[in-house]
Amino acid sequence: MQPDPTPPAGLKPLTPGLAAKFASLAGPHGALDEPSDIAPYTQEPRDLYHGASPLVLRPATVEQVSAILHLAHEERIAIVPQGGNTGLVGGQVPFGGEIILSLSRMNRIRDVDAAGNTLTVEAGATLAAVQYAAADAGRLFPLSLGSEGSCQIGGNIASNAGGMHVLRYGNMRDLVLGLEAVLPGGAVIHGLKALRKDNTGYDLKSLLVGSEGTLAVITAATLKLFPRPADVATAFVGLPSLDAAGAFFSQASEGAGPLLTAFELMPRAILDFAFRHIPRHRDPLAARYPWYAVIEISSPVGDGVAERAALSILEAAMEAGTVADAAIAASDAQARAFWCLREGIVEAQKYEGGSIKHDVSVPVALIPRFIAEATAAVEALVPGARPVPFGHFGDGNIHFNVSQPVGGDAAADKAAFLARWDEMQALVHGIVLKYGGSISAEHGIGRMKADALAAIKSPAEMALLRGIKAAFDPRGVLNPGKVVAKLTALD
Repeated sequence: MQPDPTPPAGLKPLTPGLAAKFASLAGPHGALDEPSDIAPYTQEPRDLYHGASPLVLRPATVEQVSAILHLAHEERIAIVPQGGNTGLVGGQVPFGGEIILSLSRMNRIRDVDAAGNTLTVEAGATLAAVQYAAADAGRLFPLSLGSEGSCQIGGNIASNAGGMHVLRYGNMRDLVLGLEAVLPGGAVIHGLKALRKDNTGYDLKSLLVGSEGTLAVITAATLKLFPRPADVATAFVGLPSLDAAGAFFSQASEGAGPLLTAFELMPRAILDFAFRHIPRHRDPLAARYPWYAVIEISSPVGDGVAERAALSILEAAMEAGTVADAAIAASDAQARAFWCLREGIVEAQKYEGGSIKHDVSVPVALIPRFIAEATAAVEALVPGARPVPFGHFGDGNIHFNVSQPVGGDAAADKAAFLARWDEMQALVHGIVLKYGGSISAEHGIGRMKADALAAIKSPAEMALLRGIKAAFDPRGVLNPGKVVAKLTALD
């Protein structure tokens, strides 16, 4: 999608005089206006959207953010908040010449309270930096994503990120205790409370988590920490069928209970992508199987509980025929190799040409039926297309990705294949909804799914969503066109 230089309805273009005023509010070294400096902020990971912006602001304090948003509200200038620019639905991309507001300079760890199991951090800190700060205090921050070295905690909160360990710890909404945020107009919400219980009216924090920068700009957060596991067992498991994956998950859940930290599903086809294109990856099992799982069991007690639980579960599953083979990591290095392979399948897809991707969720018990039906439908729609569904089986989140057919002119075939994105997405989403699922599990709505959201929500629900947006941002200056599209700005 190409940018449109016309500002969204009700908003104004940025004049040179206003640009200089905004730049002054961001402080020394806080503004970028050279096209070469701006370009990295307008390029998103999948290269689906091509943004354009005349100015990037990089404030260093919440007071600077407040001043910027106050001016934007008064002058009706659109702002796109941006974290690490790793979003996958276009939520961080400026489509109408908006100013980009980058939180990257606001990256301090403000406080770590090991006794209270909390950490307070500014929005621009990377997820990896938060993980390291927690580890230094002998604690765990459990959110784990493939992009953790570059994604920022503010973006994780704004998109309600999920990742590998939702099964045990929940998604980002479950990990946030308090927020500091700036409203359009410049008012600051000072909500950095470390309370587990605060039953004082509407939960503004939960409204802001997952709001994708459309309601306010998150500047800091107080997060939950957990004791670090003393004992972790990681296994790479070969499965004889997709139905066996569902049966094995039930066995693992019953056998490990709350000790089951992760359960990731992958087809053989996508592992072959990784083995073919990324030399560092090795097959953990001797034979080939149609499906695989990576499971993790962790215990707060370091006496071998996790490994014994894993062995017991795998032995019972092999006797029942739901597991064909398995390898339990014998060291931390081997466990990391299993997880690197799981994360590497995302990178490996790009070497196989065009990939149409779906971030969806369905009830866990229906995952095998959904994958089977969606696979058949996609193969009928585009003969030769290669579905490679994988994901967080334990929480129902499947990344139903489809790689282009092989053969022919790769570049031309890629363009023709990607041109069918909307058609294929509508097909897959229809099956998701048939099974009572969601068209967005952890990536958000952004620009990509704004129209789809309006199509699946009831008129009453859309009216409420638009009303919330209007209450927070009456002039529509924050991230226009994202999540709730076609909102008319109010005076």
